[in-house]
Amino acid sequence: MERPMANGSTNDNTTPTVFRAWMTVALLWFVGCLNYLDRVMLTTMRQSIVEAIPMTDAQFGLLTTVFLLVYAVLSPFAGYLADRYNRSRVIVVSLIAWSLITWLTAHATTYGQLLATRALMGVSEACYIPAALALIADFHGVKTRSLANGVHLSGVMVGAGLGGVGGWIAERHGWAQSFAWFGQLGVALAIGTAFYLRDRRSGTEAVIAAGAKSESDVRLGEALRSLLGRREFLFALGYWGLLGASGWAVVGWMPTYLNEQFHLSQGVAGLSATGYYQSASLVGVIFGGFWADRWSRTTPHAPVLVPLIGMGVAAPAILLASSTSVLPVALGALMVFGLTKAFADANMMPILTLVSDRRYRATGYGVLNLCACVVGGATIYAGGALRDAKIDVSSIFHFGAACVAICGVLLYFVKPRGLAASAPS
Repeated sequence: MERPMANGSTNDNTTPTVFRAWMTVALLWFVGCLNYLDRVMLTTMRQSIVEAIPMTDAQFGLLTTVFLLVYAVLSPFAGYLADRYNRSRVIVVSLIAWSLITWLTAHATTYGQLLATRALMGVSEACYIPAALALIADFHGVKTRSLANGVHLSGVMVGAGLGGVGGWIAERHGWAQSFAWFGQLGVALAIGTAFYLRDRRSGTEAVIAAGAKSESDVRLGEALRSLLGRREFLFALGYWGLLGASGWAVVGWMPTYLNEQFHLSQGVAGLSATGYYQSASLVGVIFGGFWADRWSRTTPHAPVLVPLIGMGVAAPAILLASSTSVLPVALGALMVFGLTKAFADANMMPILTLVSDRRYRATGYGVLNLCACVVGGATIYAGGALRDAKIDVSSIFHFGAACVAICGVLLYFVKPRGLAASAPS
């Protein structure tokens, strides 16, 4: 049992609470891994799907576009659900829904059916990330919050990397089998998740007794007014959106750059760009979270300062990667970019806890997610337009470096004043 303290809060240092906090992260690691695996594996089995359901390249691309559009638009509403209702139940229902939709995808026989399942996937998966990150923030105080966030996001990255398993299964057993198997796996995981995962409600009685509103009083309009009415949140919103633009610009076009600049084959260029970058990012989310937590013991705003330092290193790394004629230097710079950019991923929710009311954490992350998806999608399209206009791909990286530099400036102005008091450790 968690032991209430005199002020109505909970002693986070008791062993059972610490165990539950980290077990929650461990369980969500697997859920997050499956979340991204299910969403990206379709892109790894293009040939098998097109052979079974004839479609143009534009139609195949639309399968991903419709997912991102639905996912982005619904993210703030999904975050609101996690603030208004039980976070763990939102996660479990989301997991069950997207797993059933994954299984249903295996039974699609027409392009229209396939497109519909991707749109439904966007609806169901939008509910996961805001609720999961907010739940982790509820369980972890300033001493462990960034690391816990980073560990969870490492599962997301592993899931994205494992998306290729879908293509491997498709080659041997048919494209539908991948969706059928992972859909069934998700339902099984949901059953285990439902038995263990719980919200942390410590201190709720004290909050109500003090006259403050509880989570059951959360309203979407009120949440949006609270978030968008705070200057620090607006700076964080611009920062997160531009960071998404830089990430999509670099990751989306780095394979093309390596192919053209260093005359690598398409396969080698693709594996080099994603492999080196993702490996460095995996290290970055763990190290960036650990560093911020350690620094937070003496500097409360460490979750802001660590990614700020990361931006100062990431921007020159992009410029170096796009200007060198030495392949190992380009790959090394790409890894530095992946490592330092990941500091931001590990610390975004911790930053949000400093600049927003604790009742609106999930809604706030949903708004951030919407901005990042919209800006990222526009960046991919703009990059293609520049390529059609015969603009050198290195110019796209210069744009990415400029975005990172502006991110650093915006982050500098994220200086919470008294808001941390509303986000209990």
